[in-house]
This record gives sequence, C-alpha cells and structure tokens, in this order.
Amino acid sequence: QVQLMESGGGSVQAGGSLRLACAASGYTCSTCCMGWFREAPGKEREGVAYTGSGRTDYADSVKGRFTISRDYTKNTLYLQMNSLKPEDTAMYYCAAAVSSCAVVRDRRSAYKYWGQGTQVTVSS
Repeated sequence: QVQLMESGGGSVQAGGSLRLACAASGYTCSTCCMGWFREAPGKEREGVAYTGSGRTDYADSVKGRFTISRDYTKNTLYLQMNSLKPEDTAMYYCAAAVSSCAVVRDRRSAYKYWGQGTQVTVSS
C-alpha cells in the first residue's frame, strides 16, 4: 500500500519562499517518476515539475524559481519554491508513477499515486 503525505503549504507574500515535502511510504521504485502538480480554482490540474532516474523538468512558468529534488534516504520528494508570485496560488499535489519519467512525463493520467494536496497561497 502506497501513501503520499504532503506538508509545507501555507500563505506567503509575493517574493517569498516555501518548501513542500512529500513523504512516500510503501513506494520503493527509485527509477520511477515522481512529480508535483497544481490546481487553481476553475482550472485544470497542471504539471509543475517531475524527476526520476536523473531527469528533471519544469513547467515554463516556474523555471528558474522552483527546484524539485528527491531524497532517497528519507524517501521524500521536495519542491523548493522561490520568488513566489500570486499566480502560483493553487492546491499542490504530489504524484508518483510506476514507470520512468521518459514514459509518463507530465501526463496526469500516467501517475498512479497521489497525495491529498496542500494549499499554497501567495498574496500581492
């Protein structure tokens, strides 16, 4: 049984930083893709970043500001978010796949496991 447990969300001023964490229990695939998605009210869930087997990629809207990383010792996925903007406001979800990032990339339907979501609110 796989469970993804997210933490680190909150409210910050524009220009601030947050560090999201996703603790993965029962998930042992070190070569599989893990990623972060976000969903704002009235909008579709979109891929933010993903990583696996040395591959990392980011949505154009967050390149240079966000950094995704995975600590294999702690079995935890992170998303460091700097220079936050109001348009970053959304519910952020951690996701884990059973295939490589080359296969699943940012396709929501390709990820098997999902966290409960953590709210990020950025005020101007």
